[in-house]
Amino acid sequence: MTKLDFRHIITIEPGKRGGQPCIRSMRISVADVLGWLASGMSENDILDDFPELTQDDIRACLLFAAY
Repeated sequence: MTKLDFRHIITIEPGKRGGQPCIRSMRISVADVLGWLASGMSENDILDDFPELTQDDIRACLLFAAY
């Protein structure tokens, strides 16, 4: 497994989602993804519901939260 660098995946734009960290300039925030995981959704559930996301996006959210 290669080391994931979340800096090119997690973006912060002051005018988008109130400046919350988001995934690749989309309107899906890190908090959204973490909330879905905390509610019991699996990575596959999230990817099925949001096909614009990737497995690396989800892992980047977890890594971002760890820092």
